[in-house]
Amino acid sequence: MTDSTNKQKLPDITISNELHRRSEGLIPAYSQTLAKGPTQHVNGVAPKYLKRGKGAKVWDVDGNEFLDYNIGIGPISLGYCYPEVDDAIRQQLINGITFSLTNPLEVELSELVRDVVPNAESVRISKTGADVTSAAVRVSRAFTGRDKILCCGYHGWHDWYIGLTSRKAGVPQDVINLVEPINYNDIESVKEKLSKDVACVILEPMIFDFPENDFLKELQKLCEANGTLLIFDEMWTGFRLALGGGQEYFGVTPDLACYSKAIANGMPISVLTGRKDVMRLFDEEVFFFTTFGGEALSLAAAIATIHEIRDNKVTEYLAKTGERLISGYNEIATELNIDGFTRCKGHPARSIVVFDESAGNPLHLKSLVQQELIRHGILWSGFHNICFSHTADEVNDTLSAYRDVLTTLKNAVENNCVLDMLKGQPVQPVFRKT
Repeated sequence: MTDSTNKQKLPDITISNELHRRSEGLIPAYSQTLAKGPTQHVNGVAPKYLKRGKGAKVWDVDGNEFLDYNIGIGPISLGYCYPEVDDAIRQQLINGITFSLTNPLEVELSELVRDVVPNAESVRISKTGADVTSAAVRVSRAFTGRDKILCCGYHGWHDWYIGLTSRKAGVPQDVINLVEPINYNDIESVKEKLSKDVACVILEPMIFDFPENDFLKELQKLCEANGTLLIFDEMWTGFRLALGGGQEYFGVTPDLACYSKAIANGMPISVLTGRKDVMRLFDEEVFFFTTFGGEALSLAAAIATIHEIRDNKVTEYLAKTGERLISGYNEIATELNIDGFTRCKGHPARSIVVFDESAGNPLHLKSLVQQELIRHGILWSGFHNICFSHTADEVNDTLSAYRDVLTTLKNAVENNCVLDMLKGQPVQPVFRKT
């Protein structure tokens, strides 16, 4: 992180900008992951390309160092270049990556997942989160003989979900008509839509708000009574809230659950767990196979990561570390008398800083905070995604930076000059829910 003597200086991103120019027209949207692309950062200020990472820090292509709270948009649960995981990958690399028959690591990982995830009577392995959420939806339809889906949260790019958003071009209307959104913590919205033709309800067990009035348990009861399968999308809650994910943390066991991100500390892998009577349909009736589902480097990484999380009580560390950031941010906001329009909320392992429209355009406020944190050597997109490598000293540095940045924000709001203070284009919305 930069010291106080040069914190006002924005980093030189000359090489980042040149790579960006080379990608224009070649790579649609400039990035393979929207959250990593230029629309989610102050364009002209934030670095666009990262070259390496170690612990909780990253270095961009221009050599600038940052403390990272994006952590790969979720997968870095332990830290960049975490020795035990990287050693497992290197050892497997000696023996090979992908084979012509099933690799024994598939059995080993599945057994390990069964040991730590409450509903894991059966396990399927794939590559991305959208793979397993879509497989869960398909097998639910097959098992129930129904077509309709209720959902809450974000579930990937496939037709059945993305048709609910403003980026639905190319999705047939007949597919869109089969899916309806429900509101989190609103059991009445579920009751209104939970008809006899609903195959499954899929939701993130928690995004940034905790369940209220036993919402998850009441949802489970409604699904059971209706013959509807309950699916937890645990991309963010899995291996963060608890070793067994949100279902362990909240004490609610879904019929199916989907995991990725934190399970392998950055390697591409996803897991679907669930009831044996439902999952057995993958034997013959439901097709869900991929060439790289058994890719061995990711299997080895996942096994090593789960062992590290279990043996080192990583989820407890994430909660303790993240709580200091939540409480520290809110204390500073209160001291500055800006807690009426900005606060930090969520589970300590993954919290979000929110801005109220009463102080201006929330994306403009977020952009100014992001820009000013960059001056302090902090890479931030509104979230605190905590990994095991974030240290107490780094949290202290972050809170010190927040005190300076939030003071700047307060002055900008009071003087109505937030946009004037931006040195680049503000952050853009991802998409809108319809």
